[in-house]
Amino acid sequence: MAGLTYETTDIWNRGIHMSDVETAQRRSRRGGGRDARRQLRSGAGAGTGKPFITRNLPPVDILSDEAAEIIEANAETILEEIGIDFLEDEEARDLLKDAGCDVRGERVHFPRGLARELCRTAPSTFTQHARNPARSVEIGGNNMVFAPVYGPPFVRDLTDERRYATIEDFQNFVKLVYMLPGFHHSGGTVCEPVDLPVTKRHLEMVYAHQRLSDKPYMGSVTAPERAQDTVDMSKILFGDEYVEANTVIINLINANSPMTWDATMLGALKVYARNNQAVITSPFILAGAMSPVSVAGTLAQTLAEAMSGIAFTQLVRKGAPVVFGSFASSMSMQTGAPTFGTPEPAKVLLGCAKLARRLGVPFRSGGSLTGAKTADAQAAYESTNTIVPTVMGAVNFVLHAGGWMEGGLVADYAKLILDADQLTMMQSVVDGIDVSENGQALDALRETGPGKHFLGSAHTQANFETAFWRSEMADNTTFEQWSSEGSVESHSRARKRAGQMLDTYEAPEIDPSTDEALRAFIAKRMEELPDSEF
Repeated sequence: MAGLTYETTDIWNRGIHMSDVETAQRRSRRGGGRDARRQLRSGAGAGTGKPFITRNLPPVDILSDEAAEIIEANAETILEEIGIDFLEDEEARDLLKDAGCDVRGERVHFPRGLARELCRTAPSTFTQHARNPARSVEIGGNNMVFAPVYGPPFVRDLTDERRYATIEDFQNFVKLVYMLPGFHHSGGTVCEPVDLPVTKRHLEMVYAHQRLSDKPYMGSVTAPERAQDTVDMSKILFGDEYVEANTVIINLINANSPMTWDATMLGALKVYARNNQAVITSPFILAGAMSPVSVAGTLAQTLAEAMSGIAFTQLVRKGAPVVFGSFASSMSMQTGAPTFGTPEPAKVLLGCAKLARRLGVPFRSGGSLTGAKTADAQAAYESTNTIVPTVMGAVNFVLHAGGWMEGGLVADYAKLILDADQLTMMQSVVDGIDVSENGQALDALRETGPGKHFLGSAHTQANFETAFWRSEMADNTTFEQWSSEGSVESHSRARKRAGQMLDTYEAPEIDPSTDEALRAFIAKRMEELPDSEF
């Protein structure tokens, strides 16, 4: 018994034999089989399978009310004294001028309190409808929605090769996200398919989300006409009247920090807002380069930029759904590279979450972020140090929740699987503590009594399958068994898992006439659009 932990030896001292444990494990495994595999193929595999998370824990709050008021006052000073550039969009500046802003060239100055007042018409919560109503998500309030990585031009594939992404990779990621219960949302540009022209790739990307998944999805924002294509394709899928009355797309509109909105983002924002579709007005900040190095300074700038975007959205269409977004990373002062999983961005996230709650709008931030090049220990601890404050801070919409690698340059098949596994754990964390009669377990305590084990109690037998969160990817066997099976590490297991899932994937059903109409629209637009690289 030398070298065993106290817990291990105590199990034996109390008469709990491994046969008892093995019996329980066998019973647990018997819950799988064909039914489990069928659930996996349909996107309802391991984990909760909930369409979104409703928290039962209060958010972690590191920003006092007094400090929040200081930052809000500083944001108003930025809006009033410094101003925000609205570039190459006269219509946008005219809307802001008519609302009471002081417009000087392309720079817009907001009178103190005006931006916050304009934000009041934005809804505090809204539903993004999926083509499968059971997959629709509620964004805002106590709800959390996990979406995958967004934007990488490279992938690390099933052979562990780093290469440029293709449309096949894009389709594979959509399939995997559809099948993984850790994700509630199909996302948007899960990778950039560089084998298609920039002018046309958005059509196949949107179609992949619409056809290969029935979870909610994001639209294209790289040009106003591409945003319009997304709306038109969504009208084919859902119906014109339904899209006018309901939100079926959410879209990422990044500020060009510091304190600038460019014409591309503004153009896409206007298309979506006018069509009652949601936008995330999200400053993208590398602190020290695109904002001050201090947390408080970054918070004030982020709030000013986000409020200017939210306010403008409400001028385009009052009541249009909008999300306060924040993406902030620190930077290495030695190399200039972004760093992830560090304390300062976590503080910005937690601070912005409170500022968004005070503003009364949903909040987007966080994810499973890392600068690591492979799914190694650095990737694990940096991603953990990002997703934990994301969850504890009560972020409503989490982009980059899985698959992010190399500072956002790479979408990694293996890491997508590993991250998704951890996301199901995060869902369990925010469930809180069950204090129902069953949760109190007094019947188990009475039945077992002192000095005995609980494995055979009626309460354990009734609850053991659901009592503890179980990882789908962790290896909890003995060292000897792990060694005999090839000493396979987690990233290799994850790549194998991804391959198996893709082999068993089954697309959700779609009305053939709808699918035909979508393909006809894509074919027509492919003929109309030029093959260009911008």
